[in-house]
Parts: sequence; C-alpha cells; structure tokens
Amino acid sequence: MVEVYHEAVYFSGRVQGVGFRYAALQVAKEFDVAGFVRNVPDGRVQLEAEGRAADVAAFVTALEERMHGYIRKTERSGGKRTPQFTGFAIK
Repeated sequence: MVEVYHEAVYFSGRVQGVGFRYAALQVAKEFDVAGFVRNVPDGRVQLEAEGRAADVAAFVTALEERMHGYIRKTERSGGKRTPQFTGFAIK
C-alpha cells in the first residue's frame, strides 16, 4: 500500500473571518497536496494536508507567510499514512 505524509495543523489568532480558508485554497494550488481547511468552533482554523513531506511542509510554510499577520500560534503534527484525500477543499 502506498503511504503519503499527512499533517494536521491548527492555526490560532485572528484566523476566522479574514479570508484564511480561501487563502489556504489558493496556496494549495501551488503545491502537490490534498486535504481540507475549515473553521473550528473554538476560533482556530484546522488544516489537514497530505502528499510528499517536502510539499506539505512547503505548503504550510507558504500559507504561514501569506497569513503571518493573523496567526499567533501554529500547532503541527504529522506522520505517514494511506492517502485519504483527493484534491483540496474548504469545509
């Protein structure tokens, strides 16, 4: 079975209502990643991304750079798993 690198990322700060999810969708188009982004009830934004480890890391870094003025804290966890996503979407 093929495995991909998966990362779950939670962004805290002023990340809801500022176009964060749309920015994530646009940045995702620049990388070979799949997954989703969504607001969570506690005010954070959840990002799930999978692909090659270098692509996922570059994607998250590019999103952090684009939205740096809104992010106060980034929590990341990752590892290998079987692919679960096709494409990238806003939920």
